[in-house]
Amino acid sequence: MVSQEPPLIELRGIRRDYPSGEGVVSVLRDVDLTIRRGEFVAIVGASGSGKSTLMNILGCLDRPSAGSYRIAGRETGNLDPDDLAALRRETFGFIFQRYHLLAEVNALANVEIPAIYAGEAPADRRQRAARILERLGMGERVDHRPGQLSGGQQQRVSIARALMNDASVILADEPTGALDSQSGQQVLEILDEIHAEGRTVVIVTHDMGIAERAQRIIEIKDGQIIADRPTGARLAAPVPASQQAAVPRGKGRGWLSGLGSRLSEALRMALLSMWAHKLRSFLTMLGIIIGIASVVSVVALGRGSQEQVLANISSLGTNTLEIYPGRDFGDRRSGRITTLVASDADALALQPYVAAVTPSVSTSATVRHGAEAVNAQINGVGAGYFDATGTTIAAGRVFGEGALRDLAQEVVIDENTRNSLFPAADDDPVGQVILADNVMLRIVGVASVPQWGPGGGQNLTLFVPYTTAQARFLGSSILGGITVRVADDVDMGLAEQAVTRLLIQRHGTQDFFIRNTDAIRQTITATTQTMALLISAIAVISLMVGGIGVMNIMLVSVSERVSEIGVRMAVGARQSDIMQQFLIEAVLVCLIGGVLGVAAALGFGLAFGALNTSFNLSYSGVSVVAALVSSTAIGIGFGFLPARSASRLDPVVALTKG
Repeated sequence: MVSQEPPLIELRGIRRDYPSGEGVVSVLRDVDLTIRRGEFVAIVGASGSGKSTLMNILGCLDRPSAGSYRIAGRETGNLDPDDLAALRRETFGFIFQRYHLLAEVNALANVEIPAIYAGEAPADRRQRAARILERLGMGERVDHRPGQLSGGQQQRVSIARALMNDASVILADEPTGALDSQSGQQVLEILDEIHAEGRTVVIVTHDMGIAERAQRIIEIKDGQIIADRPTGARLAAPVPASQQAAVPRGKGRGWLSGLGSRLSEALRMALLSMWAHKLRSFLTMLGIIIGIASVVSVVALGRGSQEQVLANISSLGTNTLEIYPGRDFGDRRSGRITTLVASDADALALQPYVAAVTPSVSTSATVRHGAEAVNAQINGVGAGYFDATGTTIAAGRVFGEGALRDLAQEVVIDENTRNSLFPAADDDPVGQVILADNVMLRIVGVASVPQWGPGGGQNLTLFVPYTTAQARFLGSSILGGITVRVADDVDMGLAEQAVTRLLIQRHGTQDFFIRNTDAIRQTITATTQTMALLISAIAVISLMVGGIGVMNIMLVSVSERVSEIGVRMAVGARQSDIMQQFLIEAVLVCLIGGVLGVAAALGFGLAFGALNTSFNLSYSGVSVVAALVSSTAIGIGFGFLPARSASRLDPVVALTKG
């Protein structure tokens, strides 16, 4: 009784044309072929007859230019690349003449590859791969890499890989072509055993002696089948069921588990590839390292500069409003304005947004001590001056409210004045008396020299109670100015508006102007930010150059690893699997480069701090994280094109180029 089961493989009117100059070359022409399940078929023909092209079409490595190809009744012409990958993964097992093993991994890992793309559990696939290799006499070579195996042993690993997913069709392209006669005979015996298990075996060969082992011989010439005859070959006895049970088919663990397995494999292969080409990987990373180090260092330098600027401004008083008579600096009428008085300072001190207030007057005088005489600035200030302006006391104390009431002849000198009047290093000025013009003053403290501002670090300055300065130096109750320190949690702009309203209410007109030091701070900060932005732009350009370098090297890597890509596609890798592998490699290169770049930036900061004591680089956790995220984004962005290029390679072209 004739079986009604549809043919496993059915080709009708298959053509395969290749472009050649302005025309085409037909390698296959109107091929009709039927292969039933369980058959052992040999395809023979001279070199260039089209037999390998036919084999590639049978294994869905290549597509026909015209005609119909059905597998178990399923038309392959309507399948997308991932569906074809599924067919190669689940239906076919390939045995290549040149083995096509991955050189970076051992025999066991080579055999595992099809099961990885099938989503099989790691433990199950390792056990299964080991059992198949044991069955093929490779049990003691599972940890050997292809370069450590003979040709016959490599072909056995290739056969084991073909059996890994329990393929129902084994396609062998000249499986003994690169082997000696003894190894070739062993491979043919293995193929007999595989067929005896019930698998369909299709072998391509130019050796009629090998072809006679098959049940059918398909002879092809000039792209056409010229003969299809049975051989009556006596096949090997079926393999005992107990032996077949020694290589049970593992089960996948679902889509998520399969995805995790493929991601793990992609990560492992990326690391192996990077390690195998260490110098190339480092040179690829170098652009990223320099770019990331530049960005992190520039940000840290900018932050350090801003913090130093703010600290310098703080030496004159942070959040301060300085009130002066007149419309602006240089107003000739300001000397005739008499409405800015101490009671204004008292009224301001009562406001909730004010942290400290000090009236101020100033003059100059010749200051003497012993044989030393210098010209110095006399600043009459309130007890709150040192808090309002952030001036620190290096020695002694400041004068209090009592000194203001008593017009005390007390003075706080700055360090420049101390160095000028008391040149001896061990001479303590606190408690000593100096003469300012004709006024005797007792030193109660020494103030640190401000490092910022007009004359900062050079002027000789004395601080006396403003009442003393008015009575003993100026002879007037008019103030030269009022300094207001605004509370830290109050907006400086709003505070300036409130002070303006209060003084207009008290004076009846605006006969004063206010200098907001926050505007100075904002201007200087904006300047440092602009400079940091400029340098950051240069650093970003270096990052982009590094990213382009990554893309170029990855494109070269794709061209070097065409054979590997073809093998992975042949055993069932999807386009997304190939893209994923190369994308992960690009991201790894950039991420490791980013980590090394951050480390280089931190090292630069330590070196900079050791050489420069004026200020230190200020690193931001946000900038470090942003740098690492940027390096990852560069890996994805610039790695996408090479990864996409790799995933779109035609399997048969990749195998041929390899």
